[in-house]
Amino acid sequence: MSETFEHRELLHLLWLVPVLGLVFVYGFARKSQALRRFASAHLLGHLTPHVSPGRQRLKGALVLAAAAMLAVAATGPRWGQEYRALPRKGIDLMVALDVSRSMLAQDVVPNRLERAKEELKDLVDVLSGDRIGLVTFAGAASLACPLTINYGAFRMVLDEVDVKSAPRGGTLIGDAVRLAADSFVDRIKEHKAILVITDGEDHESYPVEAARSAYETQGIRVFTIGLGDPRQGARIPAGAEERQYLVHDGQEVWSRMDPKDLEEMAAVAGGAYFGAATRDIDFREVYRVIDSKVRERELEVSQKQVLIPRFMWFAGAALALLMLEILIAERRAPRKVG
Repeated sequence: MSETFEHRELLHLLWLVPVLGLVFVYGFARKSQALRRFASAHLLGHLTPHVSPGRQRLKGALVLAAAAMLAVAATGPRWGQEYRALPRKGIDLMVALDVSRSMLAQDVVPNRLERAKEELKDLVDVLSGDRIGLVTFAGAASLACPLTINYGAFRMVLDEVDVKSAPRGGTLIGDAVRLAADSFVDRIKEHKAILVITDGEDHESYPVEAARSAYETQGIRVFTIGLGDPRQGARIPAGAEERQYLVHDGQEVWSRMDPKDLEEMAAVAGGAYFGAATRDIDFREVYRVIDSKVRERELEVSQKQVLIPRFMWFAGAALALLMLEILIAERRAPRKVG
């Protein structure tokens, strides 16, 4: 039989019981010494004829036992097992993460993609019962992680994401939104959101129309994050070596974050846009905005095996001992002389 204590450190309170016992012994000894000084042994029997030393000791023992029971109750003892139904409320959040080569641009440190992955891990830390999934996209979109409450599994998938996670190059944001919308596990409207993280360079996939359709037909709000500098931008690394950048027609390719489509997507889909000239985006704050706009619902009821609290047994025993101590009189009933 497994057993445990919620507050095991409070077991040290049991040391107070022998200390309290020593206080009682000292008090009884002082009282007896004071009475002996006041009167001789012959007179004590006449002054306190009905006081019972045995009853006094019994009352003290009951108080000590009650104190021990209370100390154990304070530790929160648990043993025995039962199953409890745990309703879980939350939202469904699908993340669409751009893994195109332009996400390797280093206008965000260490680069756009790695920053997005790091911030997403911080976002996962504030989830409490929400389901989260991951779609990766470039020239094509794919479901990397279905909706789950296994946040550890989501982090593992996220760790493996890189620019090779998409089968071909490009940036088709609209396709990613459509796949994310189709990846929710039910057709209940509301309670759902898509978070698109990209540098905004879309290649003719009609992202605004995709966001509008997801919101109007399925009640899915779309939130967007633009990563990168919208003004100067940055060059795109072409290989593992430093200072080797992507070249097209003899010119180095520069990537600038394009907020236009992202702002429109959020506007038509009841969401919000984060980015513009701001390079440091707090994804936890992004989640708080999402949570304020998307209503929670009861997602499922799970069964959890728990240990049964037993503190009330010890608290009840302490109360019974104290009541018994009150009922026991220190004086014996005088004998009737017949």
